[in-house]
Amino acid sequence: MNTAALYDLSPLVRIMVAGALLAAGPLVWVWLRNRGASPVKRLHALTVVTLFLTFDLVLFGAFTRLSDSGLGCPDWPGCYGNASPLGAHADISAAQSAMPSGPVTRGKAWIEMIHRYLATGVGVLILVIAVTSWLTPRRVISPWWATGTLIWVCIQGAFGALTVTMKLFPAIVTLHLMGGLLLLALLCVQVVGHSKWRDGAAVHPQPDLMTSGMRLLLWSTFVALTMQIALGGWVSTNYAVLACNEFPRCQGSWWPEMNFQQGFEIWRKLGLTAQGDPISFSALTAIHYVHRVMAFVVLGLAGMLAWRLNATQGLRLQSRWLAALIGLQLVTGLSNVVFDWPLLAALLHTGGAGALVVVLTWVACEAPAKARQAITSADTSARPQTVSSFNA
Repeated sequence: MNTAALYDLSPLVRIMVAGALLAAGPLVWVWLRNRGASPVKRLHALTVVTLFLTFDLVLFGAFTRLSDSGLGCPDWPGCYGNASPLGAHADISAAQSAMPSGPVTRGKAWIEMIHRYLATGVGVLILVIAVTSWLTPRRVISPWWATGTLIWVCIQGAFGALTVTMKLFPAIVTLHLMGGLLLLALLCVQVVGHSKWRDGAAVHPQPDLMTSGMRLLLWSTFVALTMQIALGGWVSTNYAVLACNEFPRCQGSWWPEMNFQQGFEIWRKLGLTAQGDPISFSALTAIHYVHRVMAFVVLGLAGMLAWRLNATQGLRLQSRWLAALIGLQLVTGLSNVVFDWPLLAALLHTGGAGALVVVLTWVACEAPAKARQAITSADTSARPQTVSSFNA
């Protein structure tokens, strides 16, 4: 297979132009749709669109990984030093001829490069949000949120580069997934913050009337979900999904043979131990089983939180979203096990995890104001409800 320098920056400008062209579409759409709106309203709309496209990017990143296209172009940021697989046709053909089912094929190269184009486009949108946040008068949310998001998307780009150049190193791939979900949370905070601008004036923050128990439940669910997503990324990047292909038992046992020490050696190459030996099947079983056990903890906490939110006026929409996503994660997680990891179920499972991060962030940001609204609504029951924060 033809080799390429791990880093070749010669196509970087052309890739950035491609990303800018991709970002131009959403920018023009937001401007046309909100021509007569206030600057804060336009910023809110742009942030909603960017949140949606970032969610799509996370899904496409999962598709890139699950279709074994992560090394479709073995260098970064281009493909064999070119801005697209078209210019790398000869190198890709040679690599594919040498190894027809290998990491480099025409299809996998296009999947990998499309992911990079989309990531660049999202980066441009986040850059525009950051600049606009500083230029927008009478801000509702600190522009440092947008600036921090811009810094983080640059770090994500670095993780994306390392994912390729370190040959799908499991720890790096897992951190890249976690970083993408953190981007969703950062953008969601800004969406909710900008939505507090109503009729040309900022809504003053209200006291947090959540009970301490409910607040503890919310953050416990968030912490448990974060741990579970990290475990899920570790399962996926180590290809440990099929270590157990039955439910509720695994390999015909309630407690199969597992090598936890080897399975959770963090800094090692894909398929190898830290000493360079092939990783054992019992280690893959341990990775899978810990994720499965943790799923019951998350489902219990999230289910209880959904029930508590449903009992709080003004938070029932979030409760329904949370309950629906719990069901989706349960169904897709079981499908991955009993149907031998189908691509659609795996993608939906990743998407459900990202959506759960967004919903819990939404609850954390809006719950204090919604709780206040629930108290005052007794005297203003005829007043229409506030429009959802996610309407663009």
